[in-house]
Amino acid sequence: NLQGANLKGTDLRGADLGKTLLAGADLSGANLLGADLEKANLQGANLTNANLQKADLEKANLTHARLEGANLQDADGEGAIGVDPNHFTKLAVKSLYKSLVS
Repeated sequence: NLQGANLKGTDLRGADLGKTLLAGADLSGANLLGADLEKANLQGANLTNANLQKADLEKANLTHARLEGANLQDADGEGAIGVDPNHFTKLAVKSLYKSLVS
């Protein structure tokens, strides 16, 4: 349980955070390259400027998560919920938005 945790700027490359409660956590600027966040609860989490490249966000709950400036290139967001496509860059749209609208 990492609900509300301050993980700002933390190096979490390749971390296994699947099914972890991260609601309200501050992950701004964190390096989550290749991290497993499958089915993680990221409701209201701050992911501003986080590196989520190649992260597994499959079926993650991103309701009200802040994703401004986050790198979502090659992230897998199939089945993710609560995602506002306006938060994503064009790179993220290729890897995440298509799975959300189908």
